[in-house]
Amino acid sequence: MIYRFVLITFAVLLAACSAQKPTPVFHAADNPAALSEWGVLALSGDRLELGQGVIPYDLNTPLFTDYAHKLRTIWMPEGMSASYREGDVLDFPVGTVISKTFYYPSDGDAVLKRDDLQPVSGAKGLDLRTHRLIETRLLVRRAAGWEPVSYVWNAAQTEAKLTRIGAIVKLTLHESAAETPFAYAVPNINQCAGCHAPNNTTKLMTPIGPKPRYLNRDYNYGGGAMNQLDKLTEAGFLTGSVAEPPKAAIWDDTALSVDARARAYLDMNCAHCHNPAGPADTSGLHLNIENDSAPHLGICKNAVAAGGGTGGRKYDITPGRPDQSITTYRMASTDPGAMMPELGRSLTHKEGVALIEEWIAAMDSVCDQPRAEPQ
Repeated sequence: MIYRFVLITFAVLLAACSAQKPTPVFHAADNPAALSEWGVLALSGDRLELGQGVIPYDLNTPLFTDYAHKLRTIWMPEGMSASYREGDVLDFPVGTVISKTFYYPSDGDAVLKRDDLQPVSGAKGLDLRTHRLIETRLLVRRAAGWEPVSYVWNAAQTEAKLTRIGAIVKLTLHESAAETPFAYAVPNINQCAGCHAPNNTTKLMTPIGPKPRYLNRDYNYGGGAMNQLDKLTEAGFLTGSVAEPPKAAIWDDTALSVDARARAYLDMNCAHCHNPAGPADTSGLHLNIENDSAPHLGICKNAVAAGGGTGGRKYDITPGRPDQSITTYRMASTDPGAMMPELGRSLTHKEGVALIEEWIAAMDSVCDQPRAEPQ
């Protein structure tokens, strides 16, 4: 009798454990109606936890999205691995599922602006009593290429449902004594391509963040900090990595140079469009980190595709004068006809604008004569 009781108890505990740590599933063609059917994330009581074999990661400099925090994960079917590519996103195999969950620290109905304390690791989940989930976006590597799949969390935070048309979530951001109402925009499927198709000719979808230079940092996996590229290699998710991979600057690490931090910020937040082959190639403004041409960075360059978004300013960047630079005007604007980036935010990233202002203010060249447009 006691033996039977022990077996039943063990079975119950095993079932509970399985419910908390599901096995992820690669859906080769269909998109399930519920996020839970992918198995990359799971609810366990008041916590959001990772599925079995799912690896969380962070970026040295992330993309700004209305001060939302982001839980990023990578999962691949057993026996599969990505190949290292130094200047590009890792070459992920068919079957890869990359997830990004957007959330805020919360206090009642309000969402809070505060530093990310990295609450999710290999050992500790996200406490839903003090955090509000907004959406989870997946990038799924299928046979035909990458496909975006978006899920919006319900108010009870018990499930996220598939959406193809996006959504608007009305929120109020609390910062000290200030309250800022804003409309958080979940992108529709077509808008996903606005960022994730950085080549305007091929228009192929691709991840943006998981490049070696942005993954080259430590992450606390619960048992201690470990370099993310080493972790992926150890887990069998990465082959071919090098001993000394490149490392992008952390945008708000003031121990680093302003130039390195500003270039990393622009590379992550702008270069998916503003690169020589990108959707904004006609602007002549190339903000990818590989570019070292002053005119292509916007220095003393007349705007050629800004329309009414110049703010009455002449150059993309006027050295020493951030208040006379189109770049800072568009970054600070929330006018849909002027703001940059065009998608992915409703609020101004004040700290990001301040960084680019500091970068421009330190430039000592002058625009005595209008320069020829870059060829």
